[in-house]
Amino acid sequence: MIGDAAHIFPAEDGLFEETFSTDNTYRVHGLNITIHQDYSASLGVAASVWDSALHLCQFFENESLDLSGTRIIELGGGTGLVGIVAARLGAHVTITDLPSAVSQIERNIAANTPFSGWPSDGPSVSALAWGLDHSRFSSSWDFVLGADIVYLPETFPLLLDTLVHLCRDGAVVYLASTMRREHGAQDFYDHMLPQMFTVHPSSKPHVLCSVSESIFTSGAGRFEYVL
Repeated sequence: MIGDAAHIFPAEDGLFEETFSTDNTYRVHGLNITIHQDYSASLGVAASVWDSALHLCQFFENESLDLSGTRIIELGGGTGLVGIVAARLGAHVTITDLPSAVSQIERNIAANTPFSGWPSDGPSVSALAWGLDHSRFSSSWDFVLGADIVYLPETFPLLLDTLVHLCRDGAVVYLASTMRREHGAQDFYDHMLPQMFTVHPSSKPHVLCSVSESIFTSGAGRFEYVL
């Protein structure tokens, strides 16, 4: 299974030719979240906090979403930032990514555990390869989250299959993406998602910034599974 996942989700050769790490503190939703990032070829894109993750956290605050007591699963968690913020806001959170990213997420959860304890419980971490082992996960979620996970066209059908499974009991999906034309993200949102979901793009331009509409834009949306 892990070998299959590595083939479908390859490490980006040469993305980080030199291995190094950083610790950065982000102020999101009134919280100071310290994130350790291991930049290495083995982690690839999972090593970094991408802007879409910060924008998705800001979206929670702008929309005054009450996450307390909700059941959340995050896909492609990377550093774990989004899931950690959701858990600090009182949600029951499961953060998922490929096996190579699990230890980085666990380290960041430990670093951000409040002295008084988590409002509900601490986030759990689990390896998940889209389209391969998603069926071992529950469909009983309130929200499914993903930040900058739409960038490899060959994984789009696998992501869609995974979202459909996770949302069978009525979960709402919140995705934040950088719409890089060369990665085909716009096609995923315009043509693939609407096959199985009702799509509600964010109506507030300040939620995520737009740099250049035709080449490089960001957007967040609400996606409801069509039963």
